[in-house]
Amino acid sequence: MMMSESTKKRAFLIFCAVGLVPIALGYGAMPSKTLDALFGIKVDTTNLTHVMRAVMGLYLGMAVFWFMGAFKRHLAGPALASCAVFMLGLAAGRILSFLVDGLPHWLLIVYAVLEIVLGLIAVVLFRRHSWKGTAASE
Repeated sequence: MMMSESTKKRAFLIFCAVGLVPIALGYGAMPSKTLDALFGIKVDTTNLTHVMRAVMGLYLGMAVFWFMGAFKRHLAGPALASCAVFMLGLAAGRILSFLVDGLPHWLLIVYAVLEIVLGLIAVVLFRRHSWKGTAASE
């Protein structure tokens, strides 16, 4: 049975939001423990802890907005657009780092691949959403 476009958008936004929450918490809930355990990053200053908790807040804020877009039809388009910008922006920064700094921990490479794939899916879903909205308003 085929999923409707609305169901696809909803499922995608929920998938992205749910997937982002553990990453956000890993970066900011206890950064001195999680980042050291995962990547060997020593978070031993108040300033770095502050930055990591701000990143966590940004990630959690995006996840909340994507959940809202999944359940509020009028927010689906903006949620998909923000997901595309978020994912592809992160991927662009990671690719720049690969070129300038070399390859990082394998998990960060996986993140980059996921961000590219999810960002492109968000673009496709957003374009379908926008075309449908344009056609309906004409």
